[in-house]
Amino acid sequence: MSIKSILAIPFAKIVRKQVYKWANDPHKTQEKVFQYLVTEGCKTAFGKDHDFISINNYEDFKKRVPVNDYEGLRHYVDRVVEGEEDVLWKGKPLYFAKTSGTTSGAKYIPISKESMPTHISAARNALLFYIAETNDASFVDGKMIFLQGSPVLEDKNGVKLGRLSGIAAHYVPNYLLKNRLPSWETNCIEDWDVKVDKVVEETLPENMTVISGIPSWVQMYFEKLIEKTGKTVSEIFPNFNFFVYGGVNFEPYKNKFEALIGKKIDYVELYPASEGFIAYQDSQTEKGMLLQLNSGIFYEFIPANEFFDENPTRISLKDVQLGGNYVIILNTSAGLWGYNIGDTVEFTSLKPYRIKVTGRIKHFISAFGEHVIGKEVEKALNDAIKGTDINISEFTVAPQVNPESGLPYHEWFIEFENEPENLEELASKIDASMQEQNVYYFDLITGKVLRPLIIRKVQKGGFHEYMKSIGKFGGQNKIPQLSDNRKIADVLQNFLIKE
Repeated sequence: MSIKSILAIPFAKIVRKQVYKWANDPHKTQEKVFQYLVTEGCKTAFGKDHDFISINNYEDFKKRVPVNDYEGLRHYVDRVVEGEEDVLWKGKPLYFAKTSGTTSGAKYIPISKESMPTHISAARNALLFYIAETNDASFVDGKMIFLQGSPVLEDKNGVKLGRLSGIAAHYVPNYLLKNRLPSWETNCIEDWDVKVDKVVEETLPENMTVISGIPSWVQMYFEKLIEKTGKTVSEIFPNFNFFVYGGVNFEPYKNKFEALIGKKIDYVELYPASEGFIAYQDSQTEKGMLLQLNSGIFYEFIPANEFFDENPTRISLKDVQLGGNYVIILNTSAGLWGYNIGDTVEFTSLKPYRIKVTGRIKHFISAFGEHVIGKEVEKALNDAIKGTDINISEFTVAPQVNPESGLPYHEWFIEFENEPENLEELASKIDASMQEQNVYYFDLITGKVLRPLIIRKVQKGGFHEYMKSIGKFGGQNKIPQLSDNRKIADVLQNFLIKE
């Protein structure tokens, strides 16, 4: 072991102790963040427009600050993008994180000099917590890869603009620079196919110990490694023992990953967003991710089943309940106020506060009043393949409202790595789990409004081809795992296995 890895263990334990200090005093921590944000917000155009000077408590805040999405704040963001200062937060942002929006086109999410360090420290702390828990820091002596977007930044009226992962690439600490792959030149390649081929070339001769990225794109990297060598990932990289991921539920990918890797490994889940680093996995034995309460974000929550009501319940952390499914609302030190990022979360622990992401509030199916959410389809699929050799590469679900014959149904598009022997039996198991979880779906099936779901087999590589066809191949792009319309499903028809 190197001196670096030896010193990492006591340092990790010090950091863990510091983090749990605020995590174990959550309401005081959030109150401090709330007061800080409101005080600073008073100096901004948004704060003046919303009478921040009169806000004394959370109830006052709710009366003055509506829940917004990007469109709701857009007229303020546009002023920031044009170069105006003190609009949503003091001064100008340090960066704009560019993301793709479904209705807004490109979105420009401000990152301030106050919020940027919280992104970096949370990502670092996730690794330190793993070290502190396992007493193993040997991975710091090997090479680490973070499959991410290009670090090349543009200039937007004096503010740097790029993808969040590309911005974060500029903050790799000096002590990890020698360990970091791919090279800067490879990271700047925009074409994802070319980039992954180059990453394979650069990493094959190295001692890779940490691999990180969105599962679907890391899976592509693993497959190319295996195709080139004929070996499993663990045979190629024997010291690779844990995978860091974020952005999607990993469970549907787990069987496939372990088959590609060739052994069981540990996993560290992150919940980063352009709007703020929200949570990270702090334990290999506890469910959920530790909510970041001292990172300049004041959290609010709206019960997901009320979100589209005229006057939904809007609560702070102290009123959430274990197991409740909530839309998460952010107020940040980058000037996002009452901001709905579109995610739904469930609390897995209240001491300390841990969450898991359950889906997207806009990603649901209710074509017939069934109110199916992402958490339910993921669990149904996991229930059905548990204990089998079936491996799933990717999937998505959509309603078929107007079939050529028979009753309507939910249509599941699945790309299999290892196919089931009996597709109808798998569909039956998934459908049984859906009925057990969702009483509305159960009633529609038993009431003969819907027939049981149907699985369509997508050809291998079909989802990648779909993403290419819509110009969202690689990087941080993700496929919604369910939608209330046929937009994705209709295009996927071009990539089905012909029976």
